[in-house]
Amino acid sequence: MEKKFKAKDMLIIGAALFAMFFGAGNLIFPPLLGQQSGTSWIIGFLFFFIFDVGLALVAILALIGKDTYSITGLTGPMGKVPGSILGAVGALCIGPFLAVPRTAATTFEVGVLPLAPNFNSWIFTAIFFAVVLVLTIRPSKVVDIVGGYLTPILVIFLLIMIVVGIVNPLGPIESEPTVNAVREGTYNGYQTLDVIAAMIFIIIIANSARDKGYTDKGSLAGAVMRSAVVATVLLLVIYGGLTFLGATTGTLADYQGLDQTSLLVAITRGLFGNIGVILLGIIVLFACWTTAIGLISAVSEYFVELSNGKLKYTTLVTVMVIFSWVVSNFGVSTIIQVSAPLLNLIYPGLLVLIILAFFHKQIKNNNIYRCAAYFAMITSALEILAGFGLPTGFVSALPLSDMGFAWIIPAIVGGIIGKFIPSKSSAA
Repeated sequence: MEKKFKAKDMLIIGAALFAMFFGAGNLIFPPLLGQQSGTSWIIGFLFFFIFDVGLALVAILALIGKDTYSITGLTGPMGKVPGSILGAVGALCIGPFLAVPRTAATTFEVGVLPLAPNFNSWIFTAIFFAVVLVLTIRPSKVVDIVGGYLTPILVIFLLIMIVVGIVNPLGPIESEPTVNAVREGTYNGYQTLDVIAAMIFIIIIANSARDKGYTDKGSLAGAVMRSAVVATVLLLVIYGGLTFLGATTGTLADYQGLDQTSLLVAITRGLFGNIGVILLGIIVLFACWTTAIGLISAVSEYFVELSNGKLKYTTLVTVMVIFSWVVSNFGVSTIIQVSAPLLNLIYPGLLVLIILAFFHKQIKNNNIYRCAAYFAMITSALEILAGFGLPTGFVSALPLSDMGFAWIIPAIVGGIIGKFIPSKSSAA
């Protein structure tokens, strides 16, 4: 018998999912996107939202549709080794390689440096990750700690900031876009890592739902889906507000030429004065703490599952925390620069697998998955190489390349080719 859904459970799990998603990238990317998009900020925001939260929600739906609560449910049709590699790379990106170090680096640059410019980053990040370690080492408590205590504080602070910025905007939204709003919104959506995160977070969210009594197939799927909708609505409000705040700085000379973290600090100081910088520090601290806790916990759970229990949760958490601590001290800009090519490489392949997952009952040949994903990633690799000056710029002639979607047509072609390559196994 299916358990009846309780609003309190859905709100707690949904708030936890929101807080896990809403970390460093979600804070620092929307304001700069709004400033660069100018009068087209709504378009930039919509594509940012679609290629961040929208696709994350689609990924969760795809996994539920396949009755699986792990990224392996999507990467499985690629084959055991390629699928495991793609899943592991994705998990490491949202774990110790990129996303987790970025949470601490952002907290330091936005919340600490403006107030204490001489404070040592190694000391601060050591304290930051010590807290993460303590709160992550007990996985059964992660969701309740994040959703029940930390998230309400985070949401209240952000809503105050956005409301003040709407009532008393820093300036008029009159500047012309300095970027292609569609392309920039798409790439910024990639940078938040939420699509990959959704495929990892679903493990811990499903476990939390089971702990609350949603154990049968129908109630578990319903609980996860309802929680995801709660997180989506919260993210829609916050993203839109932060993008709007950035757009109001487009005509103000003092706000031009700033990087992501500096612009966020400047906007807050402009709205609240120096007290706003303290407020921002609190916002960033809670946002990044909650995300780091969720990421480390979920990625550790993933590798426990991938290794069939050979790797221990506590060991993985400890190693990832230490590695993340070291990487975080390279700084936000360096981490973003390193992450961009890697994310642009793997995202198209993952997006192809997400879309095809909705048709898993109709797809009987795994080579459709494989060829479509490989063609998409090869196209992205050629684009990346062109950016480094290699003679692969011909990919810019592909349809939709100016919008950042040069991989779509090759993926379709790859899928068609794969259909005619015999496969020994049916789709997972």
